[in-house]
Amino acid sequence: MDTALEGKRDTDTGTERPLVAYFSSVSGNTHKFVQKLEAASVRLPLRTGEDAPVMDRPFVLCVPTYGRPRSGGAVPPQVMKFLRIPRNRELMLGVMGAGNTNFGDLYCIAADKIAVKCEVPVLYKFELMGTSDDVARVNEGLRELWTRNSRHPA
Repeated sequence: MDTALEGKRDTDTGTERPLVAYFSSVSGNTHKFVQKLEAASVRLPLRTGEDAPVMDRPFVLCVPTYGRPRSGGAVPPQVMKFLRIPRNRELMLGVMGAGNTNFGDLYCIAADKIAVKCEVPVLYKFELMGTSDDVARVNEGLRELWTRNSRHPA
């Protein structure tokens, strides 16, 4: 498992870059999306037996809807394990959801459930691995969120 923060500081400005913690299944769609962002990232382990990372600064969680959303299996167990760590819940600024619009009203339901449970906003939803427009919007939103958060730290 690689949880090292890549590119923690922006070398041009000296400020901390936005941080995204994310889970991606073997399909790799969420991973492909996060890799396009102008943010540092921490990937949650693929296997539930591995230790979940403990975050040390504010972050946004990016999560796909997983498994059987109609039967309560929408949030990946690896994400549930990550969120059982109090420090991770405390530092989470919001959640982004990846999903498939073919699931209708269950589109990105994992992000919706996490937002309610952890009392954070759903910041963005995208389909599968996202589009270039999704990447641009998320980069802009993350920059704004980090600017706001650095002026008014929690």
